[in-house]
Amino acid sequence: MDAGKPNRNPGKRPESPTMEHVLVALGETKEEREIRIRSLFKFFDNSNVGFLDDAQIEKGLSSLRIPPKYRYARDFVKVCDANRDGRVDYDEFRRYMDAKELELYMIFQAIDLQHSGDICPEELWEALVNAGIEIKDKELAAFMEHVDKDNNGIITFQEWRDFLLLHPHEATIENIYHHWERVCLIDIGEQAVIPDGISKHAQRSKLLLAGGVAGAISRTATAPLDRLKVVLQVQRTKAGVVPTIKKIWRQDKLSGFFRGNGLNVTKVAPESAIKFAAYEMLKPIIGGADGEIGPSGRLLSGGLAGAVAQTAIYPMDLVKTRLQTYVSELGKTPNLWRLTKEIWMQEGPRAFYKGLCPSLIGIIPYAGIDLAAYESLKDLSRTYILHDSGYEPGPLIQLGCGMTSGALGASCVYPLQVIRTRMQADSSKTTMSQEFLKTLRGEGLRGFYRGIFPNLFKVIPSASISYLVYEAMKKSLALD
Repeated sequence: MDAGKPNRNPGKRPESPTMEHVLVALGETKEEREIRIRSLFKFFDNSNVGFLDDAQIEKGLSSLRIPPKYRYARDFVKVCDANRDGRVDYDEFRRYMDAKELELYMIFQAIDLQHSGDICPEELWEALVNAGIEIKDKELAAFMEHVDKDNNGIITFQEWRDFLLLHPHEATIENIYHHWERVCLIDIGEQAVIPDGISKHAQRSKLLLAGGVAGAISRTATAPLDRLKVVLQVQRTKAGVVPTIKKIWRQDKLSGFFRGNGLNVTKVAPESAIKFAAYEMLKPIIGGADGEIGPSGRLLSGGLAGAVAQTAIYPMDLVKTRLQTYVSELGKTPNLWRLTKEIWMQEGPRAFYKGLCPSLIGIIPYAGIDLAAYESLKDLSRTYILHDSGYEPGPLIQLGCGMTSGALGASCVYPLQVIRTRMQADSSKTTMSQEFLKTLRGEGLRGFYRGIFPNLFKVIPSASISYLVYEAMKKSLALD
């Protein structure tokens, strides 16, 4: 969008918007606004019972032709219902309207860069792009057409308010666009399809770069814990954490704690790229003709994509394990290429896939446990932290939920990790079942959890560092 916005008597933006500013923008008096809000309440309360519940709001939204799966009846009740009795009386409804109209006015002002009292296509486009949504001209025109009811090419605050007033979620640009793509159908030929979402418009290469840098830094920061975990996993005799740390230091000093980290970091970009590409390819296949993909579909798509990525980069993972478990002589670190050549010459190409089977078996259970725990923790946070406000948990809460669910998922499939690592480190032709029985008979159940504490200790710093670096990269790459 290269065209500039015409100057339509730009004025000063009020520093602290109040309801008085909202009334001026709407061209209403307090009395007129009161009548409008009461009429809207009666529209939903068509039985004249004096309160609103899920069913009444659902019925009202249905009459507004909002697609059934995208109605927000429950969320609307949660946001409005201050006394938590499951109903919304007029006073609660009125308080919601006050807060929502003020919120919408503030974001309207933020988009209205010329402070002219309306939003033109160029301003809307700029706001969307700044939020990481690269919308096409055709979709921008459809957005404007849907909101601009009088078809004069601009969006007034009244039109903006009417479009978003019943949307109970926080009025961010991303949420507003997502709301539009859900409730607005665009006719294309003989079909009506939901416009492409944020996932399509996001600048994927930049997001991949941000994720890659974040992953590389977090893996490097937690490399000592990873080396400690791997060394403990292959121990078949009782070995404590402290003695193992001393052993690594004695053999290689500080560099010993970072052995294999180069390969671990190198894996990040190709693994993420392959997983991302495979996931995008699998989504329409698993989702079906309508393109819808529910939680089970996401789990299956994510699991299969993870399996594809894991298989593709697995030889690097095996060589990393061999590097980390190699016994140094006089502090000499093994040469990467020589070690790789030895594996190829002495054990054959199939050796690079030792332990792949337990690795793949653990993907779906891990993802399932992680997803279930994450969603459960998010629900608990909505209830006990956000007090059923209807808003989504913020990034820090989501980070905490992700760390906890990830640790739980990793713990549940950890025995498979131990079997995989031992198969990778063993140059003999040992099958998964043989390794399992060998561990069970020789060490009991405890043998399957060797090194689990360093693994769990990695979760918090790894997730935190990844999150902080990722957010910093997004800002530097103009993805925020």
